Amino acid sequence: MGGKNKEYSEYGHELKSDKNCNLAVMKKILLFLVLACGVLLTSKAGAQCLRWRSFEESLVENGVRAQMNMQPKKVFIDIYTDWCGWCKRLDATTFSHPEIVRYMDSAFITVKLNAERTDTVYINNTAFVNQSAASGRRGSHDLAIQLLQGKMSYPSCTFLDERGQQITVVPGYMDAKQFEVLLHFVAEEAYKTTSWEEFSAKFAPRARVQ
Repeated sequence: MGGKNKEYSEYGHELKSDKNCNLAVMKKILLFLVLACGVLLTSKAGAQCLRWRSFEESLVENGVRAQMNMQPKKVFIDIYTDWCGWCKRLDATTFSHPEIVRYMDSAFITVKLNAERTDTVYINNTAFVNQSAASGRRGSHDLAIQLLQGKMSYPSCTFLDERGQQITVVPGYMDAKQFEVLLHFVAEEAYKTTSWEEFSAKFAPRARVQ
């Protein structure tokens, strides 16, 4: 009927040709897919299963949250190896505890990182590799080495703040009761004002070890 043709999405909203508008729409779609995927995975796996991301997926998720003016989350990274028996025990006990699952899903983006992965990871145009992969030998990935500050013991975990800055590294196995204290210590940012000894002495855990 004269004038410019308009494009419409299947939901009936007018789509502008402006690139910034299209980029904003794509970001909304990406965020929806990321969050929707998490809901589906959680519901399929059951109430006592954490939704694990890759390290790369955690960067995308927090990046999208920031673009959408949503509060980014702190990142919890479980660093493990396939041969580590205590890593498997951590999965079977602590990471399967209902209270731990509930709190971690609400407070953190949860990541699993195989310390001996053999692929290349690019972060801010920097390549992280496994130097031993080319020779077929077992060895630690550069990313794991950096996150653990060269102290390669398993299991170990580390926390990053909302800007991707490392908060702390914690080695070793913890049961659900011990681990719950650590989660709250980091999530509530008590580490900025309170010693670990003082916080843990006052904290009343909900998790019960069976």
